[in-house]
Amino acid sequence: MQTTVCQEKRLGDNPRITILNTEIDVLNVNETIALVEKYVQTKTPLHLMGVNADKINEVNQNAKMREIVNSCGVINADGVSLILASKYLKKPLPERVAGVDLMQSLVALSEEKGYSIYLLGAKQKVVEETSEVLKKRHPNLKVAGIHNGYFKENDWPDISAELKDKKPDIVFVGITSPTKEYLIEYLQSEGNNAVFMGVGGSFDVISGNIPRAPLWVQRANLEWLFRVMQEPRRLFKRYFVGNWKFIAAIIKEKHHGKAEENE
Repeated sequence: MQTTVCQEKRLGDNPRITILNTEIDVLNVNETIALVEKYVQTKTPLHLMGVNADKINEVNQNAKMREIVNSCGVINADGVSLILASKYLKKPLPERVAGVDLMQSLVALSEEKGYSIYLLGAKQKVVEETSEVLKKRHPNLKVAGIHNGYFKENDWPDISAELKDKKPDIVFVGITSPTKEYLIEYLQSEGNNAVFMGVGGSFDVISGNIPRAPLWVQRANLEWLFRVMQEPRRLFKRYFVGNWKFIAAIIKEKHHGKAEENE
């Protein structure tokens, strides 16, 4: 469905950098959580965006995606390649804000403060299991509702109507890009004022259907390789071809910037 992308209100006073036509907030995990809570408390609409090398490649191929990403009120760096690139370009980001970790931190915050969440995406069995796991970990968590990710575009109005009825504070959307971003923009245009966060395959990880990389692998910045080994057919091109494309573009941007400085 065609929607008009509107620039979201920025509630943070943190700086932003631009890498390959993509704006990124200079925020660590704790700063992000505190900022997102401002949106929840003030009922200010937010598309909480996480970008990595793959998303930035898409931004530079898809004008609509570029418009959506750069209009978001909060844009996190969710990829170690992006952190390394920011240092190489001498505009360093503080740390990776991993989507699955941020989601679980926001769930913990929701239990503590009484905010309600909604889970949208994945297979029915997976989203049900995700809800049950989260409620076991957080007994006082308010789960306003769940909906699987197997629906068509003509079902979007029904999803919007349910969200308006349930009025969750935070909606976690676990479907693939770019449909995920287009859906969130549509739901916002329909007057749903929640915080929307795209979480990719986080439901599969939280429910235990796909194991997350061991902590030592995460600390070694090799979680991407662990994911490729889990789903090589789906992820090989994204990480191996896509990452080389990203690296080449970063090198080009570095030298282009130097050329402009010398003019």
